[in-house]
Amino acid sequence: MREPVTILGNYISPYVRKVLVCLQLKGIAYRIDPFAPFIGDDAFSRLSPLRRIPVLIDGDFVLNDSTVICEYLEDLQPTPALYPAAPRDRARARWLEEFADSRLGEVIIWRMFYQLGVKRYLFGETPDEAVVRKAREEELPDALDYLETQLPAEGFLFGDVGVADVAIAAFFRNATFVRYRIDANRWPRAAAFVERMHALPAFAALAEFEDRTLRTPVAQQREVLIDMGAPVAATTFGNIAPRRGIMKVE
Repeated sequence: MREPVTILGNYISPYVRKVLVCLQLKGIAYRIDPFAPFIGDDAFSRLSPLRRIPVLIDGDFVLNDSTVICEYLEDLQPTPALYPAAPRDRARARWLEEFADSRLGEVIIWRMFYQLGVKRYLFGETPDEAVVRKAREEELPDALDYLETQLPAEGFLFGDVGVADVAIAAFFRNATFVRYRIDANRWPRAAAFVERMHALPAFAALAEFEDRTLRTPVAQQREVLIDMGAPVAATTFGNIAPRRGIMKVE
């Protein structure tokens, strides 16, 4: 039996969530060092030159970026497959994953979750309400208009659940953290799809850790997660006072 891989990154991150769900779907054991990149130390900077999470450590092999990590997991353990086999479907799956990681990340994470959560509680700064309002009232509705044309009325995008499904649903979990729910009358496919995804055991298994993390001060999160039975790594790279790095911030 292979040793568990280690994931560096907080349960609240949608990019970390995407990787953890894929690990669970594939049945690959992991440990997690559940810290936010803002408190990553200099050793973390050497592993993640962009100071972003997640980072995967597999023995002496280190890998950055959630998409690259998921592709590595697919190559490492091809079954169950998380990418469709047909070339056009596979290409479309990669595009929808990219749309989630880029556009949904930009709107839900940087313009909503960062403003209302990280900026306020980690750095003690006032959110830019104009940025939040534009994201909620204009930018996220535009993204949902597009997704409504792409998502299936039932089931998943390409038959069995895959990375594209996981990536999209991962960001809408963060939307719930800032009290945003998809209007099922306006976007019925998107609302039903996200509900189906979040009900999957691989997502539901993470929800308790996520919710508790949100309610716990940063300095106490690691200890609380250990007490809850999370597969926390023995050592941590998240041991400095919060600081900004080179990550995009608006």
